[in-house]
Amino acid sequence: MNNKNEALETESVTVLMESRSHNEQFARSVAAMFVSRLDPTIDELDDVKTAVSEAVTNAVIHGYDNAEGIIEMKLTLKGDMVTVSIKDEGVGIEDVEKAMEPMYTSKPSRERSGMGFSFMEAFMDSVKVISSPGKGTTVIMTKVFGQPLRFE
Repeated sequence: MNNKNEALETESVTVLMESRSHNEQFARSVAAMFVSRLDPTIDELDDVKTAVSEAVTNAVIHGYDNAEGIIEMKLTLKGDMVTVSIKDEGVGIEDVEKAMEPMYTSKPSRERSGMGFSFMEAFMDSVKVISSPGKGTTVIMTKVFGQPLRFE
């Protein structure tokens, strides 16, 4: 976080949604509208929408195993930075480090790619996963808008 963000006012919105696959599109739309006030580039907007899609999809498929549950999405703006938190109260993750490895999936029979966390990490500036078995998972992602392009 840069120093100019520290003195700025924080604004946030929280949305609760049922753990249904079609709510992934809803979450993308809400996130896009919320960050639009920062006048993001198309690429920045797509990055946030993709990361939100992956996090919500993970909550539906892995957190609740397509069963009923609630997903909480909290979006917070502070200066030119957005923080997105996606929380479920599902089965949780036993080994977060293993789950975040590219190509790892706990649902191989469902032909999942195992790239959800990798996509989140690629499109956002930071990704933190907090989880414990039986207590659910929270994915916290941040992105600073208006940064110069990075070439790796």
